[in-house]
This record gives sequence, structure tokens and C-alpha cells, in this order.
Amino acid sequence: MSFSGNVKEELVRQTAKSRHCQIAELAAVVEFLGKICVDDGEERIVLTTENTGVARKFITLIKQLFSYEVQLKVITGSQVKSRSYRVTIEGKERTQMVLKAIKKLDDKGQMRNTSQLVEGLLVQQTCCKRAFIRGAFLAAGSMSNPERAYHLEIVVATRQKAQQLMELINGFEMDAKIVQRKNHYVVYLKEGAQIVDLLNVMEAHKALMDLENVRIVKNMRNNVNRQVNCETANINKTVNAALRQLEDIKYVEEQIGLSALPKNLQEIAQLRLEHPQSSLLELGQMLNPPVGKSGVNHRLRKISEMAQNLRGDN
Repeated sequence: MSFSGNVKEELVRQTAKSRHCQIAELAAVVEFLGKICVDDGEERIVLTTENTGVARKFITLIKQLFSYEVQLKVITGSQVKSRSYRVTIEGKERTQMVLKAIKKLDDKGQMRNTSQLVEGLLVQQTCCKRAFIRGAFLAAGSMSNPERAYHLEIVVATRQKAQQLMELINGFEMDAKIVQRKNHYVVYLKEGAQIVDLLNVMEAHKALMDLENVRIVKNMRNNVNRQVNCETANINKTVNAALRQLEDIKYVEEQIGLSALPKNLQEIAQLRLEHPQSSLLELGQMLNPPVGKSGVNHRLRKISEMAQNLRGDN
């Protein structure tokens, strides 16, 4: 199962204890997956999903809140392993009872503002906001494998509804954003730390720990790579500097001879020729008396300046 699938499986098992939170979660599932059908005066709510866990969650919420029995139909597609689940609440009275509970209908049985994602009364409390976001992710969310990338998203039908969902998420001190994708709008997070926070909001604690472990390993790997790259760059820099020093010393030797140099420059030039792979610190320790790294660098720079002057004369 994918990481996203594991998150949803954990959320399916996470059921709020309070009735108002259960209603908030149900409202999200119905909003994203439900369809209200009216035929010959009969009304029903039909929910269709490819995720068996989401179907189970919907059935569980309906039974806990209303003690209703529902119809479950498994629909097999033409492709291998292509299967969806259709859950139906039959009957006008039951349908209206559910729709009134999730504030889709008012007390007179009239449809409320359908441009809203959720009625504000349902998500006044923090716990209900958590439950609604959990239901929204279950119904229309997905998450990338964190080994490859950090990305969590929930697909919403309209910009206005996406805006409301984004505000709910950002109410938990996050920075969710919206992007249009074809005819839909996607509310998403792309930072690992914020995805961890959202998993905590939805109470997916096992997934949270799994993601944190992945982040720790990735950070350690990145730190090691950065350190190796830095060390490699330093080695390359040292090698290139040593090669330039050797070229300059040999040029001076060819043009005027090392004996023409002051004694301190002769000594360091001879040591560099004899020990081309040694560091400046190591060269300094070979001198008598020893000289520090900056002193060795100063002497070699003097030889390089002399070589440059000789090249200019030629």
C-alpha cells in the first residue's frame, strides 16, 4: 500500500468520540463524495468511492449518528483490480435527517448556500475543524511518497470552496496554498514540517512518526552529502593550488634558478618540489624552525608573484 493509502487507513480507524465532531467529518465526506438524488419524490444520498476504507468510514458514521442501515454495492470496472463502492441512504426522511444534521438543509427542508464548503456552525470548535479536515483528506486527498517528495493535497470543486478549506487548514498556523488544475482547485502543502503538522491535526499519529523518520534520514543523508561535497571542493582547491605552486616554482627554476631566491624561499620551493601532495601545514612542520600555515602560504605566494613577473618580462 502507498504512503497515502496508509495514512487514509489510519484515518479510517480514527473516529471522533463527540457527536458534533462526527457530524463535521461526515459533512466533509458527503461534500466531496456525496450526491443528492431525487426521483419521483424519493430522495437519497449516494456516495461513490474507490477506497474501501472511506466507504467503511461513511457507513460507520451513519450508523453511529443515526443508527441507519445503508445499501452497499461493489462496482467492478473493466480494468483489472478496478473497483468502486457505492453507498446509498434511501428514503426522503432519512436523507433529509442526514442533510439537516450536516447543515445542507435548513429546518424547513430548503437547501442552504451550496457555494459554501461547510456551514460555519459545524466547524466552530477546533476539534470539529480537525474532524472536517480529516474527512476532506479521506474523501479527496492524497500524499506523495515522502522518500521522493513532500506534497499533500486535497482536490476541491470550486475556488470559493478551496479558499474556505485553505483557511481552515491555515487556522492551524500553516501555509497551505491553492493552484488550479484543469477544472478543479487543489489545496496543497509542500513543506515536510507542515505536512507533519497537518497529520497531527488529523490525528494520524503513526503516519506522522513514519514521516518524521523519513525526514530525519533524508536530512542526515543531505548533511553527509553536503559535507562530502564541501570536503571534495576543499581537496580540489588544495590540489589545484599545489599544482599552480609547482608550475611557478619550476618556471622560476628554469628562468633564473632557485639559487637566485632568498634562502627562506629556496627552502619552501625545494620542499614543495619534493612533497607535491603535502598540505601547507605539513610543509611548515618540515622547516627548521617550523613555520605556520600562513607563513608557508606567504612564501609560496612570493614565488608565484616572482613567476608572474618573469612571465611578464618574457
